[in-house]
Amino acid sequence: MTRDAKTGLNRRRFITTTAAALGGTLAAPALAQTMQNSTQVERDLNEVQRNISSFRSLDWQPYFANLNNGAILCDIQSRALHFWSEDGNTYRLYPTSVPLTDDLTRLGSTSVTQKVVAPTWRPTPSMRERNPEWPEVVEGGDPNNPLGPLALYLSWQYYRIHGTHDTRKIGRRSSNGCIGLYNEHITELFELANVGTQVLLI
Repeated sequence: MTRDAKTGLNRRRFITTTAAALGGTLAAPALAQTMQNSTQVERDLNEVQRNISSFRSLDWQPYFANLNNGAILCDIQSRALHFWSEDGNTYRLYPTSVPLTDDLTRLGSTSVTQKVVAPTWRPTPSMRERNPEWPEVVEGGDPNNPLGPLALYLSWQYYRIHGTHDTRKIGRRSSNGCIGLYNEHITELFELANVGTQVLLI
């Protein structure tokens, strides 16, 4: 038996033994919920491990014909953003948040069209339809602004690479289409990228 399998078995054994030790005070529904939560935690850990295994440095050549204006590669599967400077001397790798579902995900080639400080957030019509309680606009600088302090606008309408004040979103499927970064990472990328920087989402 592998070490991971033993760990999972021991975790389940601990939950079952604890329930028995409480002399039946832990009701069956509560035990079932605990087991379900334990299983979900194991699934989450396995997903994180898969992401970590694919979170690695890449070469730009398989993805771009050149590095004119620099290049950004957003890998949805590994939830990572790669940046290469135009001269090829600067490379950065950042963890990201990615779209919640495949239908919110847009793949392909685009570019940076604007660099915006304290971006204003306006939910798209489809977002408002799904979440009518959301405000029509959140001004830049508001701590509730989902775009964080900085954003790189792309040539695709509504799509951004931006910061986030909610650090729990990074490394997860948690966005409505955009690519999110820790605020310290978008601050660094904001300085490195230019209007015209190539962007590829895969």
